Amino acid sequence: MKPTRASAFRAKAARPEHPLVWLAEPLADEPSFVLKSWFGGRTIMLHGNHQLFLSTQGEPWQGVLVCTFHEHQPSLLAEFPALRQHPVLKKWLYLPESADTFERDAKKLVRLAKARDPRIGIPPSPKKKKKTKPLRFGEKL
Repeated sequence: MKPTRASAFRAKAARPEHPLVWLAEPLADEPSFVLKSWFGGRTIMLHGNHQLFLSTQGEPWQGVLVCTFHEHQPSLLAEFPALRQHPVLKKWLYLPESADTFERDAKKLVRLAKARDPRIGIPPSPKKKKKTKPLRFGEKL
């Protein structure tokens, strides 16, 4: 057996921890909890639905986006005065990190998501099937 050199293996660079990941910690014990990278931020998923999106990419992407449907926006806006409709993704609400009540409101949104508040959460888009071209006899795979 030939000895291997240590230089032949590269260590995988560790991803830096997301600055807003502390918001996901209270949900870690939930069986359906998933925190995954999504569009440059992190999405908090519970029960198969996107609940909250954590982003630190600068305004208007600096804070928490609440994944919700248009019909639920008025009641959430009334309950959280710092929330506003996201200027780019108008279907979602946005809690900017610069808001005076950011920490308190963000924690409360996490509690609502954990309690399965019907106003928060959207199902992920169905995955598109790749079109496959039929192979003919003799063609390369």
